Amino acid sequence: MLFVATIVGWTLLLPVVPLALSLAGESDAIAGASTAIFMATTVLAQLLTPKALRRWGYRLVLAVGLALLGVPALAFLAFTDAVPVLAISAVRGVGFGLLTVAANAMVAEIAPPQLLGRAGAAVGITSAATQTVCLPAGLALAEFSSTTPVFLIGALIPTAGIACVLLLPPVTREPSDIAQTKARLPWSVLLAPVLAMAVMSAAFGGFSSLVPIATLGIANAATLALVVASAALVAGRFVGGRSVDRLGPSRLLLPSLLVAAAGLGGIALGFHGGVSLPLVVVGAAALGLGFGLCQADSLVTVFTAAGPHRRGAASAAWNVAYDGGTGAGALSLGVVATVSGYSIVFAVATAVVLVAVPFTLRL
Repeated sequence: MLFVATIVGWTLLLPVVPLALSLAGESDAIAGASTAIFMATTVLAQLLTPKALRRWGYRLVLAVGLALLGVPALAFLAFTDAVPVLAISAVRGVGFGLLTVAANAMVAEIAPPQLLGRAGAAVGITSAATQTVCLPAGLALAEFSSTTPVFLIGALIPTAGIACVLLLPPVTREPSDIAQTKARLPWSVLLAPVLAMAVMSAAFGGFSSLVPIATLGIANAATLALVVASAALVAGRFVGGRSVDRLGPSRLLLPSLLVAAAGLGGIALGFHGGVSLPLVVVGAAALGLGFGLCQADSLVTVFTAAGPHRRGAASAAWNVAYDGGTGAGALSLGVVATVSGYSIVFAVATAVVLVAVPFTLRL
């Protein structure tokens, strides 16, 4: 329920806040800035969360994160001007950043080591399924009713999720354990999974942002491609979690990169000289599958490399790669699209994903 409350608070409002700004007469740039500021403060908070966990513990950090994500959403009911909406988005981004790092690290704390892959997969599947439902649901509710019920629900569910925090088992540490949490992460080991996660997130973020634009005029094309990619991602997360527990961490990183690169190559071909929807959909399936496998494996790999005393820092590294990569990919590949077209965009994305391949060969 903690993960559901977090994802609902994020994804339900994700397309609706920019829409509310646009309806209030703000420019597209301001509308897009609401998401950009949210993600910027998310990444900043993720970098600071390990220190917060050491100082205040999981329960307090999670409760504060849910409060910051949920309660400020009520202010959207009163303000639609750019400055207050952007400020509210910044505060909510801090809450989301605290939650993503602390919640993932908490799973690693309470899950048996031999089941960490399955536990991570269960979290990933829950998050992906909730996101798949809430993204279109928030927009549909705003369009058929108004933004008011969206903001109310987006405030209520994360705030109610604070009750779930009280049910979490306490995580206690000996003084020697606390000292070990301050030790630096072994970046020589973490480089491959973090880099793989970053390039995959960038490619998937660009795909999710650009496919609806690239397929304008083709009925249901973007919806079909995104649904197929999301379903494949969930399948990859499930299969990857079970496989990591059986094979060990880092074994799926290379296959996941190659599968995703093949999918991106197919998408690039699908947009060459027009739009071939079958190629785009098949490529989307491969991209989603590869990304799901990478999520499952990279999360377990960073937790294993970090050890039991530095899970907060490991979770921060993974989440920054995920969210930072998603934002950077959507922005940079969007720039490429304006200059070179969509076929080139996904060819570039293919090359970006393949950059991480040599680093996985060292594992």
